[in-house]
Amino acid sequence: MTTQEILKRAKKATGAIAAATNQQKNRALELMAECLVEDTEKILANNREDMEAAKGHISDVMLDRLALSAARIKGMADGILALTSLPDPVGEVLSRIERPNGLVIEKTAVPLGVVAIIYESRPNVTSDAAALTLKSGNVCILRSGKEAWRSAKAVVDALQRGVLSAGFPPACVQLIEDTTRQSSTDLMTANGYVDLLIPRGGAGLINACLENATVPCIQTGTGICHIYIDEFADFEKALNIVENAKTSRPSVCNAAEVCLVHRAIAPVFLPLLKKRLTDDRIAAGKTPVELRLDEEAQKYIQGTPAKKKDFDTEFLDYILAVGVVDSVESAVAHIAKHSTAHSEAIVTEDKHNADLFLKGVDSAAVYVNASTRFTDGGEFGLGCEMGISTQKLHARGPMGLRELCTYKYIIRGDGQIR
Repeated sequence: MTTQEILKRAKKATGAIAAATNQQKNRALELMAECLVEDTEKILANNREDMEAAKGHISDVMLDRLALSAARIKGMADGILALTSLPDPVGEVLSRIERPNGLVIEKTAVPLGVVAIIYESRPNVTSDAAALTLKSGNVCILRSGKEAWRSAKAVVDALQRGVLSAGFPPACVQLIEDTTRQSSTDLMTANGYVDLLIPRGGAGLINACLENATVPCIQTGTGICHIYIDEFADFEKALNIVENAKTSRPSVCNAAEVCLVHRAIAPVFLPLLKKRLTDDRIAAGKTPVELRLDEEAQKYIQGTPAKKKDFDTEFLDYILAVGVVDSVESAVAHIAKHSTAHSEAIVTEDKHNADLFLKGVDSAAVYVNASTRFTDGGEFGLGCEMGISTQKLHARGPMGLRELCTYKYIIRGDGQIR
């Protein structure tokens, strides 16, 4: 099926899902999750083909993103089911005004319509996006990267079977068949068909969408996330947070890429950081973190001398840029210069410094004494997420059900004229 045919089918399907009740949508989600689990073996077989074809072409950490297992598929199904317990955003009255002339004006949440998602080698995005769009009354068009296309196709086949069993048109969830750049361009310029385009992937993909899209586009994903270790930090707390933020899953956008350390504690803390992230991990048979050090950090520990670009790089790997700063204000200034406005954290026991950091850092998620890895729809109680917006309009941070709605004004009168 051509991309144009998919676009037309999607537009035609919007009415059916937009008018559905919460009960009807929840039943569809239950059947989608059920079909996903039923097709586990088929999905895994397709994923093995994707993995074999991708070896040697993408990094090991990106292969981990691509890989599926029975447990991961069960987790995808659980993510779908989690949405059934969340309130339906469609029809929610966001504000209500009764005018002196008797007009009642209600600002009411409504679906966007057709949401297109361009993403790379993460098959779980397929189910998350389909579930979120359906629950919020939208239709989705999925454009997977070629590395994950077989996996995505098997997942979509299962989801469409669930959608059809619930009485909705399978066009509510569709996968683009063309994996060339042309299909991405087609979605970026599908005026009149695509109401919102969401890219999920690296900086190259996101920039291509921002530069070329003529349809509304959300800037998501790229995460040069910082952790600042204040002079009043609890060292054990700080080490645990940095290790989790960097190593628990380095290939995701909420992983830390930069650690800033206050000059007053650098002589003591940096050797502890190197021991935790490098020496201890080698001793435990784990992948060590390569520390890329600015000139000041090199005075206290051994590592790779940092190049200027290292503080502007989303590594998505076991690499951490490390710098020394003079104050909270210096840390905030560094983040303002180098951050992608995704997630930043301060580790401190000083409330004043924490407040300075919270007020000074202009990112979608700002933490005090917690790992940046929590920037996630599931962790924020949104069920799953469509992506993490690093812009300010129309959504910011993890995008859940509410962020997949727009609104319209509904005005009720009794013959009033102006």
